[in-house]
Amino acid sequence: MGLLLRDVQLGDVDAYVRMRCDPVMMAELGGPLPREGMPTKVRQDVESVAAGTAWVKMIVPDGTGTVAGTVALWSHEEDGATISEIGWMVLPEHQGRGYAKWAVRTVLEQARDADAWGLVHAFPGVTNAASNGICRSVGFTLLGERYVTFADRVLRTNHWMIDPRKL
Repeated sequence: MGLLLRDVQLGDVDAYVRMRCDPVMMAELGGPLPREGMPTKVRQDVESVAAGTAWVKMIVPDGTGTVAGTVALWSHEEDGATISEIGWMVLPEHQGRGYAKWAVRTVLEQARDADAWGLVHAFPGVTNAASNGICRSVGFTLLGERYVTFADRVLRTNHWMIDPRKL
């Protein structure tokens, strides 16, 4: 396929703006985020990667240097327990090529190989057919529907889980 994953860098602000501030890209996530928050979000993600508390990878087609999307794996507290969550986005001009599925599977394989993150959860919107299809095809188990908060927005999602050690 000719793709690579690299850690997020401070210079990825434009890619974040294209992904997170676009109404179409953010339709399943409650709408676009404010552009002025993107430099801070990129810096926080770079710092999290450096600290080892998150994996934030940019999806880059070989030889282009152009970011096609992102996949991230991080832990957070939920209902008094720590869970690991994975999420991804691919820009419209790169969608439908299998980039997200490849990136999700690759990051899960890296988690397995590093014996890191434990069980991994994903929460795509219930109407996000593409992301739910990725979960299904990669081997996640659908646990049901639930409401989650993302960027101060409450979203109706499907709750998927996978054990990367079983890939």
